[in-house]
Amino acid sequence: MKRIYLGEFEQIVLLAVWRLGDDGYGVRIRQEIESRTGRPVTIGAVYATLERLAQKGCVRPVMGEPTATRGGRAKRYYTITRAGAAALEDTRRQLARMWKGLRREPL
Repeated sequence: MKRIYLGEFEQIVLLAVWRLGDDGYGVRIRQEIESRTGRPVTIGAVYATLERLAQKGCVRPVMGEPTATRGGRAKRYYTITRAGAAALEDTRRQLARMWKGLRREPL
């Protein structure tokens, strides 16, 4: 399998998608990131990252049903793929190896 490299924000977005399960759409993903990290995030950054993750095969977009509250428009939901979960785990292992043996106190 081809190795997938993830940037920091890609990891955060992918973890939010995984956490949200069936409720992973743009606004909810943004809220999840902001509530867990305390970091302000623009919706544009979330959607751009979701598009990159879809191109890498890490998430799969699925259109929901149209709703009257959205003027008949459907939400696009995102689910993590096996490749996405594997990429997160690979990234976690790489970072753990980099941290191993480092002094914890400031230089």
